Amino acid sequence: MDELDNRTTQQPIADALAAPTAPATGSQSDSSEEEEYLDNSIELRGYLSKWTNYIYGWQPRYIVLKDGTLSYYKSESESDFGCRGAISLSKATIKAHESDELRFDVVVNNLNNWCLRAETSEDRMHWVEVLQLYKEGTGSTDTTSLRRHGSSMSLQSNTISLASGGSLKKTQRNLREKVGELETFKDILFVQIETLQRYFDACSELNKANAQPLDLGDGLKPIDFKGESITFRATTSGVLSTLQHCLEIIAENDESWKRKLEREIDKRRRSDEQNRKFKEEIEKLKRLSYPGPDFEEGPHSTLPEDEFFDAVETGLEKIEEDMQMRFKLRLQSQISQTLVNVPHEAVAEGEEAREEFGTGAEAKSHALWPEIDRVCKEQLHYAREGVGQDGNGWQIFADEGEIKMYKREEEVNGMVMDPLKAYHSVKGVTAREMCHYFFMPEFRNDWETTLEDCTILEKISADTLLFLQTHKRIWPASQRDAQFWSHMRKITDGLEPGTRDMWVVCNNSTEYAKQESKNGKCVRIFLTVILACQTHLPDDYVKGQPLNRDDLTCKVTYCSVVNPGGWAPASALRAVYKREYPKFLKRFTGYVIDQCKDKPIMF
Repeated sequence: MDELDNRTTQQPIADALAAPTAPATGSQSDSSEEEEYLDNSIELRGYLSKWTNYIYGWQPRYIVLKDGTLSYYKSESESDFGCRGAISLSKATIKAHESDELRFDVVVNNLNNWCLRAETSEDRMHWVEVLQLYKEGTGSTDTTSLRRHGSSMSLQSNTISLASGGSLKKTQRNLREKVGELETFKDILFVQIETLQRYFDACSELNKANAQPLDLGDGLKPIDFKGESITFRATTSGVLSTLQHCLEIIAENDESWKRKLEREIDKRRRSDEQNRKFKEEIEKLKRLSYPGPDFEEGPHSTLPEDEFFDAVETGLEKIEEDMQMRFKLRLQSQISQTLVNVPHEAVAEGEEAREEFGTGAEAKSHALWPEIDRVCKEQLHYAREGVGQDGNGWQIFADEGEIKMYKREEEVNGMVMDPLKAYHSVKGVTAREMCHYFFMPEFRNDWETTLEDCTILEKISADTLLFLQTHKRIWPASQRDAQFWSHMRKITDGLEPGTRDMWVVCNNSTEYAKQESKNGKCVRIFLTVILACQTHLPDDYVKGQPLNRDDLTCKVTYCSVVNPGGWAPASALRAVYKREYPKFLKRFTGYVIDQCKDKPIMF
């Protein structure tokens, strides 16, 4: 689609930076005009990649900044039909990602988080600077708004006063009465002080005039100074008494105020603690249900290795439970169709019955045959080698009766590529039966728990197929797929004594006729696997006598080297391998035994 080329039609950031500002001494109306101009002048629009969810990942979206709101649309052509989401920048935080030079986040209250990626680091810087510029330009408006509403302390005080009930109202009424009394005493004191001042002024003038008759003016008679002093003392005593009453009222209520304040503080503390726990639970739920790019497998993943392993382990257990349920249902439907054991050899039907099957004769003309033949011979030689004597550092990591598994820790460019070699002895089946169920695609979904889709890209021959195999997504790991050829071959040379026959299935990744992932988002696995099986008969078996399944023993050697690709943690991968490989081998061999127990023997 042409709109996905990340082209932008946006006002240059230089214009936004050069926006005129009002003088520092301007009126309030000038400031409002400046803020309105700033809000309307900054406008930005263009294509960015937005994180959607863990299924679809990063998707191109048309982003628009207008009138202080950041909105997004699926495409530019849809911008006239309503946005798919919007964030008010007045309450948002813009953060450039620390390690991803193309990514920045727009966050509101740590709950609404837009993860965005630009095409280049310059584009990211452009967007972040314009968004930050808007935030700085609107900061003063937010501060003024807060100032008009008063401080948080005054709001808290109002809340406490309302919560205190009728007793505080009565206290306030008493204090107002006492304040009124103080006002009355103040007026009396002012009059008395003025009278005394006039008296002392007159005395001073009399001294200057050498004992002239005392005249206070305004027809006032000479003052009874003793009486005035008594009155003054009584007034001041009244003031002090009223103040003492105020102190007593305050003291009486001080303890109850303290207790109520302590209760309010304790409520606030418990509320904050509960709020913190809720936020932690929300973050956990977001991580599990709506994981973002920071909790996905990738170069910038912040998910700890132990949490990565726990999540993958939980996903695998859920898949296995679903598979066991499907298997039980299938068994119930097949009970009535159970066959009687036939204690004689059976001949394969269809294409497998042809003499050329297992020889590669029909595949020799194909362009891939030289590679197929070479890899099969190399892997057969590798499977026949023992462990412990070659000095290559094989370590046993699973020893469960007949199953023994060995690994050798190797990493290539930081990626775990540990070779695996496993030995198993299975009673009641033949080598061909074991390889038959491993090779044929129609049975793969029955024993491969993580398989989502298996497509045959090309049928090279009856014993050689080209596959594209897609595995289920297990969060937080990325979804994976593999393109490989698979070849089933009968081995006739170098057989061990007592071996009835030997069959192998070899799988190897190839770039031949390379196919892209079906959803375009899978990490490609590269693998080399061989399943080598030998049928052993009892030492006292006489050739030509009838065989029962109790007479059969299949010696299985399974070797694999897998490059999982991606960025999965090494310790988590090894923990998964250690847990899953023994389960896989037991599950597959158990499946083959169950499928063959009531069927004719196939050699």
